[in-house]
Amino acid sequence: MSGRSGKVRVARLTDLAALGELSRLCQQEAAETRSLGLPVSGPRIGVFSLFRLPLGAFRPHDLMYVYEEEDGLSGLVRVERENQRDEWTIVELDAIGLTDSGDIRYRLLQHILRDGSKRGAIRFHVACADAAGNVELFMQAGFARYGQELLLYRPPGAALPEPWTDERAAEQGIRPAAQIDAIALSRLYAAVTPQPVQRLEDYRIGDWERQAGGWRVPRSSLAPILRFADVEAFVREAPNGGPDGTRLDALLQVGVAKEDQPHYLKIMARPDADTTALVEYGLGVISTRARTGGRHDHGVIAPVRTYEAPIDRRLEEAGFGVESTVTLLLKETVVRVAEPALVPAVR
Repeated sequence: MSGRSGKVRVARLTDLAALGELSRLCQQEAAETRSLGLPVSGPRIGVFSLFRLPLGAFRPHDLMYVYEEEDGLSGLVRVERENQRDEWTIVELDAIGLTDSGDIRYRLLQHILRDGSKRGAIRFHVACADAAGNVELFMQAGFARYGQELLLYRPPGAALPEPWTDERAAEQGIRPAAQIDAIALSRLYAAVTPQPVQRLEDYRIGDWERQAGGWRVPRSSLAPILRFADVEAFVREAPNGGPDGTRLDALLQVGVAKEDQPHYLKIMARPDADTTALVEYGLGVISTRARTGGRHDHGVIAPVRTYEAPIDRRLEEAGFGVESTVTLLLKETVVRVAEPALVPAVR
């Protein structure tokens, strides 16, 4: 990289037109461009339309850097920062150049990692398509691949189910999530998530307490689009309530889009729980909110991790189809130290 004449710098307002064009070109999947490939390929849903960041939604703690050469901008990286958990999410990483795009993206990535280390970032998250050298690029920078996610899409125009009555929802044990559900949600997450993933994501009780306020856990590859949606969370109580009467069978997140993007549906459920009713309930909530708010119909998109089957089957029965598969990667900047513990005394 020492031979390159370009430089990485903070994006400016005067770059907006060039950045829009750069992002548009990279989503066309041309041979001379590179991007994260999110969330799906094809003309129906474009990355820039989903992850675009209007000035009104650009928060002071978000970051955007560009790679500038003599003839203009040839790369950009955009990061969302979560101050409550000191975590950064790389939302966009684009570059143009048949032979140089890989080097440009690597230089942008290294700049973000160095900047994050100085600002106290604990984890860096990214989701990308396993194509165009994406996974190799991040693993070379020290990221660990810890899962895959199916992105299912229900196209616009398909009739949504009628909204449920409160009585019908109560019969199924479905109700809005509350702060007092934090421990039960933590147990639900632990019951359905493999131990290595739990260790990496490291959710705490405080994260689950914020669920009632639209907090974005559990994380998904589509979490950034929730900034442009009205998010609600619902839980379904287990029929027998478990030993202490607080057991939950499932969590449902619904995001009703406010921008030109699909609505969002996320389900986390125990393997033995039938989520058919929960899917129908979630689509009914979207139908109600979209109808009363005058929202446009751009379909519904739902992320499902590969270990969360058979939720994907229930979604397909409700009219969803698998559009693509993305890879989840994470990089930690802290060193884990074993907790102090008593050990047997020896002579």
